[in-house]
Amino acid sequence: MQKRMPLDRSDLSLEIGFLIAEGFLAVQNNAFNDIEGIAKELNRYGKALGAGERVNRHAASLLDHANNNRPEKLKEELAATQKDVEIELVQLRDADLAHLISLGGWARALECAALAVDKDFTEERANQLFREDVADYYEVILGSLDPRVSERKHIISIRQICEKLKNTMTLAADEEPTEAKVKAIREQSAKLALLALSRGK
Repeated sequence: MQKRMPLDRSDLSLEIGFLIAEGFLAVQNNAFNDIEGIAKELNRYGKALGAGERVNRHAASLLDHANNNRPEKLKEELAATQKDVEIELVQLRDADLAHLISLGGWARALECAALAVDKDFTEERANQLFREDVADYYEVILGSLDPRVSERKHIISIRQICEKLKNTMTLAADEEPTEAKVKAIREQSAKLALLALSRGK
């Protein structure tokens, strides 16, 4: 992620989702030292979106749980942070931005999961990736956003990748995941993550 925050609120939302996903990844990897930086960034982004007060409530708890090595509490606090920011945006009549926060988090999580499964393939692990319902959900949501958001070039490209992911993730009733399909998901998810952070460039 870039050091300077984006000016556009839709880009801010996508990147907040990324930050929250980074928090979950840090907890999963026992990288508790990373939480402080993530909490600070969440504060900055929350203020820029107009949800700073809600984010502030969680930042101290995130640091406390990280310092005291409480991973489950950290996960709960990160989930609560995302929920509170989304609630604030809905109350501000910015529900579109709440969807983009969720999308940003999913893009980062999928990118990491696909890479991990591609490196160490098993059908059981691969099955966790094949969620065409999630890809379909985001494709539909992106098409329903305010035209000022949905018609931005990188948002159109993100929607197209969601459609590709939906097709790649769809398995027939008797079909099992293959390494080739996992590789395709990994490549598409990497493009999705880059676009989510592209700020329309």
